[in-house]
Amino acid sequence: MYINQLTVEKGLASNSVQAYASDLNFFTDFIDSCHLEGLCQVDTAVILKYLISMQKKGLSSRTRARRLVALRGLFGFLKKEGLIKQDPTAGIDLPKTGLKLPVVLNRREVERLLNCPDRKTVRGCRDAAMLELAYGSGLRVSELVNCRMRQIDLEAGFIRVSGKGERQRIVPMGRKAQESLTDYLSWARPRLLAKYRSESLFVARAGRPMSRQGFWKLIKKYAARAGISSKVTPHGLRHSFATHLLEGGADLRSVQAMLGHVDIATTQIYTHLTQQQLIRAHRKYHPRG
Repeated sequence: MYINQLTVEKGLASNSVQAYASDLNFFTDFIDSCHLEGLCQVDTAVILKYLISMQKKGLSSRTRARRLVALRGLFGFLKKEGLIKQDPTAGIDLPKTGLKLPVVLNRREVERLLNCPDRKTVRGCRDAAMLELAYGSGLRVSELVNCRMRQIDLEAGFIRVSGKGERQRIVPMGRKAQESLTDYLSWARPRLLAKYRSESLFVARAGRPMSRQGFWKLIKKYAARAGISSKVTPHGLRHSFATHLLEGGADLRSVQAMLGHVDIATTQIYTHLTQQQLIRAHRKYHPRG
């Protein structure tokens, strides 16, 4: 019943729902081992015992925190439905996971990466358009490779994105991305398609859609060619997009909307990143730093 609510009411993507279900299955296995007859017999002591058992098994604080979040959602739902009187997870703090800052390319690295594809070749023109759109609009890799022709409005300069949980948003694509897409659509894409037809924006051989793995390989190849030593991923371009926006003075709510984050707390990790940069600048340039 709770899993159905995640799918129908909250609109979570199937991968997210499966992750929640998997985390909850670990807990049901645990209460079975405790010889409890069901969730109605779970109290705070059982939750704490579960957290301790995970720690003894060597599970990371991040994994333990994620599983506790899944339990909070479950017991919050059960209480709301009147199936339990008390939420046993109430008052239990999340295990400290530490702040994991995303890997972000600086502006020069991004420029080198985007300039790597040979735009005079068919595949190079396509690759350049993909990289420009990924960075210029902050798309998730799944959003990029699953993009359809009808989602692009070149004249207005925006893309309609279908994100996690099928939530729709409109994101500007930027002048460089517009120019690269115009070149790609005018001559490179027709040559890649040849006699085939496809609704996919980015195509590979025989009109097949570009895959996630294919785009990962492209980024890895061009990052090496650009001489970038840090690990570059499709998500790294998304992180760079958000960070560079905030550095340029964009407000957090605007960045949240463009990234498609439901909770602004998810977006706030980028403010931590820019704060670290401010601290370094202060220490370097301020007489009392």
